[in-house]
Amino acid sequence: MNSEGTQINKYISSTGYCSRREADKLIEQYRVMINDDLATPTSKVYPGDQVIVDDEPLKKSKKPPVYIAFNKPIGVTTTTDLTDRTNVISYINYSKRIFPIGRLDKDSEGLILLTNDGDIVNKILRAGNEHEKEYIVYVNKAITPDFTKKMSNGIPIMGTITLKCKVKQEGGKRFRITLKQGLNRQIRKMCEYLGYEVVSLQRVRIMHIQLDKLAPGKWRYLSPAEIQQLEHLLKESNKN
Repeated sequence: MNSEGTQINKYISSTGYCSRREADKLIEQYRVMINDDLATPTSKVYPGDQVIVDDEPLKKSKKPPVYIAFNKPIGVTTTTDLTDRTNVISYINYSKRIFPIGRLDKDSEGLILLTNDGDIVNKILRAGNEHEKEYIVYVNKAITPDFTKKMSNGIPIMGTITLKCKVKQEGGKRFRITLKQGLNRQIRKMCEYLGYEVVSLQRVRIMHIQLDKLAPGKWRYLSPAEIQQLEHLLKESNKN
């Protein structure tokens, strides 16, 4: 931390307590103090300051960050809100405080990443539409060449047109789609626009990280090679 101070949300995320976005919410809810003063979104933390969240002083972790790949089952919600009985944090029940990177709908399944590295979430958000996410989707009726073409070229939903993407038919009612966008329930809305209903949706890849044979409801640590590649990709995308 330098003599000019560190933005409060960045400081909180650097301790591994939560992401910057979650830290902003805590500040808005008047749950953060710096010494004896209530923190504001523009507050800074200086050497010697004590940051307190919900009456508990924050301490920086001296251990390396944790990165987890989890095969989220249907019905689990990617939220840190422990009052939601379906929240992913209680489901995994990890020994340290972790939080999800991004989201995956409650009625969808597949790969989601979790960590206690607060800065990585901010880096991913800053990267924008840089990183691929791959899904396998089953729909309620036969897929046509016209469906595949239109899905690939962009669909008007939510006041915009989705970015061009890769779509490959893999069966009568099954296709694989690779997105660089993360609009709310994007694939379901794209299919609905074309008169299709999603029966099941599974995310099988985030960037270079594969779901592979990880069983539903199980998790694993990212390998050192996966973490190194993740850091490299984030460094490159955030240069732009």
